[in-house]
Amino acid sequence: MIAFVRGEVAAVTLNSAVLEVGGVGLELMCTPGTLATLRVGRTATLPTSMVVREDSLTIFGFVDDDEKQIFEIAQTASGVGPKVAQAIVAVMSPDDVRRAITTEDVKALTRVPGIGQKGAQRIILELKDRVGPPVGVHHPAAAATPAAPWRDQVQQGLIGLGWSAKESEKAVDAVAPEAGDTPDVGALLRAALRTLSKA
Repeated sequence: MIAFVRGEVAAVTLNSAVLEVGGVGLELMCTPGTLATLRVGRTATLPTSMVVREDSLTIFGFVDDDEKQIFEIAQTASGVGPKVAQAIVAVMSPDDVRRAITTEDVKALTRVPGIGQKGAQRIILELKDRVGPPVGVHHPAAAATPAAPWRDQVQQGLIGLGWSAKESEKAVDAVAPEAGDTPDVGALLRAALRTLSKA
């Protein structure tokens, strides 16, 4: 299996990045927070997880090994496929996931698109002994992101997770005061999802 990919970033789309490795462009499915750390033309190293299906072979890319581990552990819960697992790491940091599971915080998990109350309870039950306690790893989401693009990245991330353009725009406006000089796209996306889950 492919454990990580290192190469020049050839392209960044709304939900994936293409890294050129030995003359081959590999498309990695990534969360908005991971994509925000990438720059076209720069070299990047992303831990990866390969999901093989009968009709497809998909590579998921992550900001670090901790995020990758949570993505893989999440899929060991019944009813959680790669799409929901990716939504989990898009909406919550790895430590937020561990905290929600170890403290049985159903409400926190239901903020993830695709996870209802029963699904959250099942995840807690099945993963409680596997995730371990929060480890306090800092996620360098996107300290260097220029001020303007973050709005578009957060909005497109929300649309990709199933919210309408109108709802997404409203949520982006709600979290705009938190952006500051160096917007953290991952944190802003999570904050926007919290505002949508309250609505």
